Amino acid sequence: MAIFKLILPKMGESVSEATITKWVKAIGDSIKEDDTIAEIATDKVDSEVPSPVNGVLKEFLFQEGTIAQVGEAIALIEIDGEESSSEEHSSTLIEEPTTKETSQTNVEETDFAIPGIDKLETKEDSVSSSTITEGRFYSPLVRSIAQQENVSQVELDTIIGSGSDGRVTKQDVLDYIASRGVAPVRQAQVTQTAQKSHTTGSVSKTTPIPSAPAQLIKSMNGDEIVEMDRMRRLIADHMVQSIHTSPHVFSVVEADVTNLVNWRNKVKDAYKKREGENITFTPLIIEAISKALKDFPMINVSVDGYNIIKRKHINIGMAAALPSGNLIVPVIKDADQLSLVGLSKAVNDLANRARANQLKPDDTQGGTFTFTNIGAFGNIFGMPIINQPQAAILAVGSITKKPAVIETEDGDVIAIRHMMYLTMSYDHRVIDGALGGTFLRRVGDYLEKWDKDRVI
Repeated sequence: MAIFKLILPKMGESVSEATITKWVKAIGDSIKEDDTIAEIATDKVDSEVPSPVNGVLKEFLFQEGTIAQVGEAIALIEIDGEESSSEEHSSTLIEEPTTKETSQTNVEETDFAIPGIDKLETKEDSVSSSTITEGRFYSPLVRSIAQQENVSQVELDTIIGSGSDGRVTKQDVLDYIASRGVAPVRQAQVTQTAQKSHTTGSVSKTTPIPSAPAQLIKSMNGDEIVEMDRMRRLIADHMVQSIHTSPHVFSVVEADVTNLVNWRNKVKDAYKKREGENITFTPLIIEAISKALKDFPMINVSVDGYNIIKRKHINIGMAAALPSGNLIVPVIKDADQLSLVGLSKAVNDLANRARANQLKPDDTQGGTFTFTNIGAFGNIFGMPIINQPQAAILAVGSITKKPAVIETEDGDVIAIRHMMYLTMSYDHRVIDGALGGTFLRRVGDYLEKWDKDRVI
């Protein structure tokens, strides 16, 4: 008999690690090819790890709730064959490194992401610098987050690691950032201390500066304390980080979408009969957004320090509510290149797979602009938080019938029209009111001027 190493597979270009949330099989169970061995959770979505071989499950190399790196062996399966042929079989099926040394090398060469955040653009000198300080290892992901949040090396060295051998994990850094708040005085003290040590040439350890104490909230009689689940914690951290990063400014327009509503009512039955699925307002609005982004490319950007990254692709993130109450943002890649039928199918596919918890990590990556439909919950308008590292997010409210003034050849008249509010939050570092407001008005114009005779 031989031992087959079950490797944590690569799950996306910027996914480097996953949490083992549940072992579906037990030690000693017979395993068939494609049987699910474990359930895992990444920063983006939950997934499963199937077995590529038949055999008997012999050992778990990670406990439930622990984090494994892509390329690491997570379980051992006993299979038929000689030991040598087993190794050959393993390397043939899994083209990922199986040793700790090669696993670490692979991690250093992998793109990384944090919740809702695409690959962080790191400075060249930061990437080339050593990831080991005084014998302590810091992964490129930890260093990228630290750089993005202005966590100095002195601060990083004071963080207590919860990983193996005291390794500082991504969650350790995020917890530290959340607890330290935005205390400029404290940051200045850290910077001055670091500069002083550098000037004097001292190699002694700097006295750690304690984090700001967490606010103590007392529970009252009858209160129930509910611990955030993993996804809610990621959302919470991401929202705080976004507000801390981008100065938000908001614009609102009201659009008369009567032509759009009447057109959809006219074609929806025939479309469903022909395509086997509904056509909703979401792909219609996403099409208008895509057109406006082509008209105003400086909205489709990200900020890297004092550099502006103009995105070549128009990838629209579509916020989707999950049955659990959490939120996820699958991405429609190259939305401007899709026909209205293609957009409709992409929207329905991503929404259905999101609700069924079947999204892949790549489905939530690469977004350059986000759209959210708060009208689905009966809201008329709202002010969403920017989905970093994007520079803007657009929300639409519910479509309601309202009296409106219509200009005709015979003069102004009051008529009942279908009206909708569009709101946009944008990063004032790179988008001023003139650009943001003009872009938002252009989206409204595309919706208002919808062709009533359009054929789909």
